[in-house]
Amino acid sequence: MTIQRHHVSAGTFQTSTRQPKLLQAYLGTCVGVAVHCTATGIGGMLHLLLPEPVSTTTVAYPEKYAATGVPLFLDALLALGAQRETMVATLAGGALVGPLSSQDFTLDIGGRTSEKVREILNSQDIEIQHSETGGFFTCCLNLDMATSQCTIEPVGQNKLTPLTDIKIPSTDEILAAMTRLRPIPQVALKVLRMIDEEGYRIDQVAGEIRKDQVITARTLSLANSALYGKKRPIDSLDHALVYLGEEQLVKLVLLAAVESYFEQSGMGYSLCKGGLYHHALGCAHLAETLAANTGKAEPHKAYTAGLLHDIGKVVLDQYVAAAFPLFYRQAMENHANLLTVERQALGIDHTEVGHLLARQWSLPDYLAGTIKNHHYPDKESVHKPLALIVYLADLLLSRFRIGLEFERLDTRTLANHLASLDLGVEGFAELVDLIPKTVLNPTTAEMAPPPANLTGKDNPHRSHAHQ
Repeated sequence: MTIQRHHVSAGTFQTSTRQPKLLQAYLGTCVGVAVHCTATGIGGMLHLLLPEPVSTTTVAYPEKYAATGVPLFLDALLALGAQRETMVATLAGGALVGPLSSQDFTLDIGGRTSEKVREILNSQDIEIQHSETGGFFTCCLNLDMATSQCTIEPVGQNKLTPLTDIKIPSTDEILAAMTRLRPIPQVALKVLRMIDEEGYRIDQVAGEIRKDQVITARTLSLANSALYGKKRPIDSLDHALVYLGEEQLVKLVLLAAVESYFEQSGMGYSLCKGGLYHHALGCAHLAETLAANTGKAEPHKAYTAGLLHDIGKVVLDQYVAAAFPLFYRQAMENHANLLTVERQALGIDHTEVGHLLARQWSLPDYLAGTIKNHHYPDKESVHKPLALIVYLADLLLSRFRIGLEFERLDTRTLANHLASLDLGVEGFAELVDLIPKTVLNPTTAEMAPPPANLTGKDNPHRSHAHQ
């Protein structure tokens, strides 16, 4: 039997009648709630970020918070025909994603979200049949709507192979592989250098873009995507410039170029094909948002730095894929920092490789420095605020948007990093709340593939979903 797989994004829920459908939520610090009615087979899943709204004045997306999202979710199930007295629930997530620091235990966002969910379910006399919250593991919460079976599985476990099959390359082999990869297209590198200089003219930028027909075509394709909600087709760069503006046009050119570069990666760091690219895109949007809100860096530079921060992973991806069991066990079970695991296994880490690429491509200094130091922004002296913003964007995605990329960031100096941006640890939840809706809600195609015994296909029927 073919099962239709549906990814439940952070800040959303889905409800359904009994049918061949698998609801899935990938969880780190987020908390997932699966509820089904034993009498009717009606059920659903809710994916929460925070225990309660951070603002008392307005709540744009109530599904993000346990205090407001759980009541909405339960009401939607009842409206579909579920019976409250025969509802049972399963909870997962709320993990302390390693490497850990005292800040993780102090913040405990996942723990507080879990407690709020329990409080509401208990007040509604809904039995919590199974719960696996807290701990140190990222997981996938599954609800099979055909059988009402609910399972919780560690993320990435289906990629494990015997350690005896692992072949570790030398650092020289890795550096040689770096020269064989297609670089980011020259037109994008030239555009980057132009906009880094004062007094550039957009007609000059457009002239450079036109020299590369592939990038031009990719740029127009992106401009015509649903992302920009255009009312009529954009058929030229001049039209795109008028419709989107010069800043958006430049971002589209960089996005088109980076997408072609990341297409060379597989599923080493990522839990799905294209995961590295989609993580980079999410980091770009979030870094831009953080820069605009803190005022500590230029938003367009933060966007570009977020987009390029992990370019070194494309070089190392094939070797990480071969050694995934080693990486998984060190990072997930021993809570080791990813850079430490990379150096132990490969003799070099992705920030070092990315910095080599940045110098090889003559990227601006602010990009080279951020690529090199985004895990440890204190080491970046000249462009430290930018490195801090990319670090925070990367950290937030590693905790609250699980399923695209295998990543672990150190939080032992998080309080100091926040202070450097004039932020306090007590305001961390507000940073979580800044994650754009477009970043939290990747398409189903971006997410990890289903287990081997299931087939993921788009749902040909109308699903009961609350987005």
